[in-house]
Amino acid sequence: MLDYGYANKILRVDLSQKSCIAEDLDSTLIKNYLGGAGFGAWYLNHENPDNTEWFDPENRLVMGVGPMSYTPIHGSGTVCFVTKGPMTNLAVSTQANGFGGAWLKSCGYDAVVIHGQAKKWSYLFISNKTVEIRDADSLIGADALDTQTMLKKELGLSKGASVYCIGPGGENKVHFSVIVGDGTHVASKGGVGAVMGAKRLKAIVICRGSFKPKIHDKPRLISLSRQLHEGATRTFLNGSRHKWGTNGTFSSLHKVGALPVKNFTTNIFPEHGKMDGRYIRERFTAIRRATCYSCAINHTFEHIVTEGPFKGFVAEEPEYEAFAAFGPQIGQTDAGAVYFLTDLADRLGLDINESGWILGWLMECSEKGILTSSDLDGINLTWGDVKAVEILLRKIAFQKGCGKLLSDGVRLAAARVGGEAVSIAICTKKGATPRGHDHRARWHELTDTCLANTSSIEATFVGVRPHLLDMPPVHDAFSPWEVPVVNARQNGWAMIEDCLGACRFNLNYPKMVVEAVNAITNDDRTLKDMLTIGRRIVNTLRVFNIRNGLTPDMEAPSPRYGSAPVDGPAKGRRILDHWDLMRKLYYKQMGWDTKTGSPLPDTLKELGIKT
Repeated sequence: MLDYGYANKILRVDLSQKSCIAEDLDSTLIKNYLGGAGFGAWYLNHENPDNTEWFDPENRLVMGVGPMSYTPIHGSGTVCFVTKGPMTNLAVSTQANGFGGAWLKSCGYDAVVIHGQAKKWSYLFISNKTVEIRDADSLIGADALDTQTMLKKELGLSKGASVYCIGPGGENKVHFSVIVGDGTHVASKGGVGAVMGAKRLKAIVICRGSFKPKIHDKPRLISLSRQLHEGATRTFLNGSRHKWGTNGTFSSLHKVGALPVKNFTTNIFPEHGKMDGRYIRERFTAIRRATCYSCAINHTFEHIVTEGPFKGFVAEEPEYEAFAAFGPQIGQTDAGAVYFLTDLADRLGLDINESGWILGWLMECSEKGILTSSDLDGINLTWGDVKAVEILLRKIAFQKGCGKLLSDGVRLAAARVGGEAVSIAICTKKGATPRGHDHRARWHELTDTCLANTSSIEATFVGVRPHLLDMPPVHDAFSPWEVPVVNARQNGWAMIEDCLGACRFNLNYPKMVVEAVNAITNDDRTLKDMLTIGRRIVNTLRVFNIRNGLTPDMEAPSPRYGSAPVDGPAKGRRILDHWDLMRKLYYKQMGWDTKTGSPLPDTLKELGIKT
């Protein structure tokens, strides 16, 4: 067993049998898969029977933490959820911040592996004294924020408890439903909320325990934590995230053509200045900082809206991607409305990104007469109609009326409508939800979204910075030869971040992060060692996906997603003209068969992966 950084225990939960059993965590698993996303990938690949559907009781839902969890590293309360999800019916790996990862480690667990289906709606209660599957009938129908409040009140826990739960969207198995925890922290990708819904698991409650992981060199770790925090708040991105939140990039993204506007029909959004984080933080009234465990980044605040139709509305400051989804993507120009719609989506338990893509698609369908008001329960839908969006989000979450068509996401909704509706849908052909940018101006992220094994991005985050990994810098971000090679070379590091149990906003400098892991664990790993672990996890998920039906034709952008912008800085650049070449180059660089996308025997042997 390893003494430093780990609890060396996992919790197995069988909802069908209503059993909860602790077991030892294999030290080899720690060595080869590190934590979080790595643990999830291993359990999914080794324990899910082949071709298990996402809603099947045998589908594993793994909640994992890592060696940084509940340590002096800032933001070390992150949890990673891994499962097979409905958006692609392939592997999903998605993270949520908050306190849950710290409290899970404090209860003496490195992961929770859940399978089965409860006979009636239940929630999982975890403390270091007891683990129980409890009745959740009184919570059904409650939104995600009210569920958290109700459970804490019922349990008499105002502090020291973390609740991750689903809203009505998850209860009704909406394909893009999410898991919401500790306020509005969201595990958003792949439909993980629907997996909880299929298991009749309304919530997971984690109480702060008494276990404290051992740290090999705590003074060194504290020093590195301070340096990483200094980089996060002052150096990385010029400290803009700390000063202005993630939405501080809104206007700069418009400048480079990466802001999604009206379902990619244009890249021009004149109102961008009034949605930029600088404008918001200078004008809206901050009530308090909405923080995560042990984090001092001014990432988000609770605000009072001070202007426009929603003046006086109180809610947590939306992330950039929420502003993109409920602003330009649906042709909506009021910042206060973004607060209202984001709060609603969080409460309903719906993914912000996919909500924006399907609503923008629906508005364009309405504008072109592809769908009419009779198809939309009498709604005369136009760009920017906030009231109509509110009604539609509720219909989706409860699968009512036209919400049934929309609840599986834009790819399947477009396929059911057929014709031109398919050509204007923004998605990957396997159904993955793009992040909240116009990736036609960010080829690295578009390529990653289509080729990743996580139902989200895998190799990129806030662009690519290979120089931080001692790799050559990017020369041409629109090169069909360079983009796939850069992505493949650096693939593995972002996966490592998802293993560590800390928010990646505090993990901006890889070499320093490796030092911090070594200070915790008493290892002497190098950056190269860590990248190898990351690539092992990537390939483990790849093996799982290939076994579960992934084919190369699924790894491509939809026609609109891969189209050429008609205006803006990226005008005329069409990635689909090069897609076959780019996919082949990526496969080759990853050590995969260039025709099938399957990892080659030598690649698996080198990484120690047995199939």
